Amino acid sequence: MESKAAVRCAGPAAGGRKMRTGNSQSARSGFTLIEILIVVIILGILAGIVIPQFTHATTDARQAGVQTTAQSLRAAVQLYYYQHNDTLPPTTNFWTLMITQSDALGNPYTSSSPSGPFGPYMQNVPTNGLNGASTVIDAYVAPGNSTSSACGWVYDYSNGSGTVHGTDATARTVLP
Repeated sequence: MESKAAVRCAGPAAGGRKMRTGNSQSARSGFTLIEILIVVIILGILAGIVIPQFTHATTDARQAGVQTTAQSLRAAVQLYYYQHNDTLPPTTNFWTLMITQSDALGNPYTSSSPSGPFGPYMQNVPTNGLNGASTVIDAYVAPGNSTSSACGWVYDYSNGSGTVHGTDATARTVLP
């Protein structure tokens, strides 16, 4: 007995083969809605795991940038110290002395200055990549401790060490 879906064709052209009629279901192609939803859910879970890692990487890169800038500032302060008769640049005009030329006494350099020109030690005033501040305060604060006021850089002028540290995103905690 033959099924309704197939009809035996007679005659030499058909060769006695079974042919499909319109009542049978054609072959499946594509994905079902459930399969697509499962893939979307898995991708969402993976994104939830991976995206926070990129956030931490960005913060770590900014912190490394602040530490590199602080190291450059330390080197600039040391060079200023050696060229200006073992005198550290005061905090009152710290950035002016770092980005302009001066004589051995720390005065702005002119053609009639007795010595120099010395500097500039920095191309421009650097901003802290974590908090956007460029303010320098005079304080001796150990790394990991907090400053009394918000700032971009902590510079130890009063104790005479000349060390420079950056601060974190709160502009208070000193970075190593």
